[in-house]
Order: sequence, then structure tokens, then C-alpha cells
Amino acid sequence: VHLVESGGGSVQAGGSLRLSCAVSGLTFDTSMAWFRQAPGKKREFVAAIWWSGDSSYYSDSVKGRFTISRDNAKNTAYLQMNSLKPEDTAVYYCGAGNYSSSWYDGMDYWGEGTQVTVSS
Repeated sequence: VHLVESGGGSVQAGGSLRLSCAVSGLTFDTSMAWFRQAPGKKREFVAAIWWSGDSSYYSDSVKGRFTISRDNAKNTAYLQMNSLKPEDTAVYYCGAGNYSSSWYDGMDYWGEGTQVTVSS
């Protein structure tokens, strides 16, 4: 199973980025989620989407600015990030799995991450 993130980079505050997570080796009937980890901090939940795409969930810190989506035909999940802030700077990881006691605990597979840097 491989999850490969792409789309990270450097952007000024207020800008946008779109992250992609391509999944292979796994039947794509699983929830997908995005997490991020800033230097010196724990990995935190950002957003998740149900396998059908019918329901999505967001952390309060990104609600209204980020949008998670998926294309099951392409086995790919996306995270559209708008109105980026310097505090969004982190390595962003995608995960595949299903909610357990938390989204983090429910992930069975992880990508290696992509860096997002937002300058003020």
C-alpha cells in the first residue's frame, strides 16, 4: 500500500494550495484524512472524508478555509487550502482508514508527507 502526497510548497499568507494524495495497493472504499505536524508539535487532525464522499469533517482551525474531496475513480484524495495563514505551516500527511476512537487512531496507512510553508 502506498500513499503519496503532492502539491505542497511555499506561499504567502492569503494564498492557496491544493494537496493531492494518490493511493495504490488498497481498495479505495476507506475514509481518507489529512493531518499536519508543525515543528515541535504533535500531529494534528485537519480534515477527513467518508469513503462515499457524502460526509466530511474539519478541525475548527481550518473550517471554512480548507475543503477535502476525493475522486474514487482516480484513487486520489485532495485538500484545497485557501486563505492560508503562517500558522498553517507544517508537514501535511494523508492517511487511509476509518474513524476509531479518533481519526488519528483509525488510520491504517500513512503517506510520507509534503511540506507547506506560509510566509507572512
